[in-house]
Amino acid sequence: MLSNKEKMLIAEIWERLIPVAEEIGADALLRMFACFPGSKTYFSHLDISRGSPHLLSHGKKIVLALAEGSKDISQLTVTLTPLQIMHAYQLRIDPTNFKLLSHCMLVALSCHMRDDFTAVAHAAMDKYLSAFAAVLAEKYR
Repeated sequence: MLSNKEKMLIAEIWERLIPVAEEIGADALLRMFACFPGSKTYFSHLDISRGSPHLLSHGKKIVLALAEGSKDISQLTVTLTPLQIMHAYQLRIDPTNFKLLSHCMLVALSCHMRDDFTAVAHAAMDKYLSAFAAVLAEKYR
């Protein structure tokens, strides 16, 4: 699905974004909550307002998981097993939300990276985020 060049590009992008993980993750989450209000259901016990510690913390966790998965995309299923189990069996998140967040993450990346988010980077990241969402949803089958 991804060429070696795309895999290297994706890993490079996420490594570069780790210092701003909270900002990008929180932006993607806020976009998802605004565009898809039903996704807030899973966060009803948290303060998910702009700049809240809960939002920043969860956003950072998401970006760090994406960065970790990008280090060896061929092992994505192994890397994500703990997250698969947690989201499917403990949190019982609707797997549709993974796709929605992927879309919102693309928008957040585009806004943050601006000209560095080229068409090639966009296409590669879209493939990666789709794979990431699909792997997270595997335990639901």
